[in-house]
Amino acid sequence: MSKTQLTQKLKALFEILFVSTKLGITSFGGPIAHLGYFYEEYVQRRKWMDERSYADLVALCQFLPGPASSQVGIGIGVMRAGVLGGIAAFIGFTLPSVIALILFAGVLQGADISNAGWIHGLKIVAVTIVAHAILGMAEKLTPDIQRKWIALCTLICTVIWQTTYMQIGVIMASAAAGFLMFKKQKGENTPNMQFPISRRFAFICLSIFFVLLVLLPVLRENTSLQWVALFDNFYRSGSLVFGGGHVVLPLLEREFVPSGWLNEETFLAGYGAVQAVPGPLFTFAAYIGAVINGWQGGLVATVAIFLPAFLLLFGTLPFWNTMRHSSSMKGMVMGVNAAVVGILIAAFYQPIWTSAILLPIDFAFASLLFTMLAYVKLPPWIIVVIGSAGGALLTLV
Repeated sequence: MSKTQLTQKLKALFEILFVSTKLGITSFGGPIAHLGYFYEEYVQRRKWMDERSYADLVALCQFLPGPASSQVGIGIGVMRAGVLGGIAAFIGFTLPSVIALILFAGVLQGADISNAGWIHGLKIVAVTIVAHAILGMAEKLTPDIQRKWIALCTLICTVIWQTTYMQIGVIMASAAAGFLMFKKQKGENTPNMQFPISRRFAFICLSIFFVLLVLLPVLRENTSLQWVALFDNFYRSGSLVFGGGHVVLPLLEREFVPSGWLNEETFLAGYGAVQAVPGPLFTFAAYIGAVINGWQGGLVATVAIFLPAFLLLFGTLPFWNTMRHSSSMKGMVMGVNAAVVGILIAAFYQPIWTSAILLPIDFAFASLLFTMLAYVKLPPWIIVVIGSAGGALLTLV
């Protein structure tokens, strides 16, 4: 690489880092809102890619497990400046919320928040946020009776048998059902996209992904190292969650609260806090890690939960052109997306609803917050502020 090429490469990387950091500081509202911010900044304003390419990239990231909006940002960085560009885009978009949540965890350390009214308010905020996400996702992902049945069966299984293996099982079963029901769906007939990633590098990334998915639980069972268990919990969550941040938040509760890593009040305090900060919801992992093992735990948790997103995206980008033309693949994706709705409803009931809606006045307050969010269109961070303040007031009633 010549000096001129190196200069151009560094300039492109710094530009990606600057723009993505700006988005990481200002992008409130969750994954769907993030995609809107990305479209406005990368497509409309900077012309880094055309609308068709952006839509195709979004489709790929919706298909993969993990944080869809973060993966779209990484993909744009890859198309702009290769693998390093994807890493720069991730750092800029993610680091602001990671820092904010690690600091919040530090503030809560040693504080007795079990009976705090504002914590109860944040639990009610969680009900509001997830209910709004469920309605939006159900409308898009279960428009017909076949997918509604898939979602219902998934809901019944996951609410009765609340295990990681059941979640994996219903996702696989839903993929098979989608293949059988929708295998005659036509694949997309659009021009191919170009990614500066070789197929050899893609195979390496996919191999690492599956090796870690199998090896980490084995290491965990045969060692007593807390760091291995922590990394395994977050890596597995990032690997097996379809549907983005609103799904991973309640599922992380099942990984860490029953096993005693942290108590429910501390977990839900962070749940509310992550709704009030910009950037990806997956950075909730930074809060949990920081509560367990300080800022070092926060960084390890962040790396662990986002690593599968990198490996899967890098591993599939060179093959996406073939995959998106496959009618069978499209049917499987439709089935998995329907299962996501069922999983989210099950997680909404237990633990979110059962821990927050204890009295009629709690339900009334949740209804008020939902109206403000869904119909008045107030930003989520304002809902968090009102919810925490209202929770404190409810304790005086």
